[in-house]
Amino acid sequence: MNSMTGYGRGDCSRDGFKVTVELSSVNRRQMEISVNLPREMELLEAPIRDVINRHVARGRVTVRVTFHAGAGNLSARMHLNTDLAKAYARELNRLARQLGLPGGVTLDHLVRAPGVFQTDEQIAEAENFWPAVEKALKQALSAMLRMRAREGAHLKRDLVKRIGLMRKAAAEIERNAPGVAERYREQLIERIRSAGLEAPAADDERLLKEVVYFADRSDITEELIRLQSHFQQFDECLASKEPVGRMLDFLAQEMNREINTIGSKANDSRISRQVVRLKAELEKFREQAQNVE
Repeated sequence: MNSMTGYGRGDCSRDGFKVTVELSSVNRRQMEISVNLPREMELLEAPIRDVINRHVARGRVTVRVTFHAGAGNLSARMHLNTDLAKAYARELNRLARQLGLPGGVTLDHLVRAPGVFQTDEQIAEAENFWPAVEKALKQALSAMLRMRAREGAHLKRDLVKRIGLMRKAAAEIERNAPGVAERYREQLIERIRSAGLEAPAADDERLLKEVVYFADRSDITEELIRLQSHFQQFDECLASKEPVGRMLDFLAQEMNREINTIGSKANDSRISRQVVRLKAELEKFREQAQNVE
């Protein structure tokens, strides 16, 4: 069981340049990857996504890649893109005429335009950087996954605790459930007496019908069985090596459905107290489950 929260960093120096990759992940229902790359490495976005997708199943992962050229390296040489400069001059002069602006395009304007001056690393093939990027990426990914695993161990302990408390509350409900009809019969007789009427006999047909109707309407056997089934499915999630976050979200939703039904059908103060406990622990369970991959 892994958390969706983590951070990792990796570095790789090669051929006079250095690449740094930083990964951070946070909670998200679906898988989402945001990649920030230097312009000369934009073509590497797809392989970076592929590597991350092979190891991460859920959460929002942010990738930041930075490039550092070594001092004195040949990659620091400058190149003039003459064709691009001519295109800038042509379009800027046309714009000046359309707007009626005085003066023309100067050399200072052109040298400041993006892409007119480029270094060797800017015009290098993106594939040349991939070995270094891949190595740094795998370092960062390994560190992030270790952090997610550590956080996941803490989440697992807390989720086990919440399910344990819910199991106790459900067991208490199951213990009290058989006496609900009898307590209702006693309360009904007491209300009749409080109204100044003669209490019916224990075998009074009308009383028996009312108690049987109440018992049938308030029966929570099916809900308790399904709730225990959900607890069992949680145990199976603990043993799974696959991401279980979506399954935990589903189980929390289904447990909430059963607990609400128990609370509405039971109509008994003892059971209602346990339903309140179940809802409180389930809410904590749901919040933690939203952090699980």
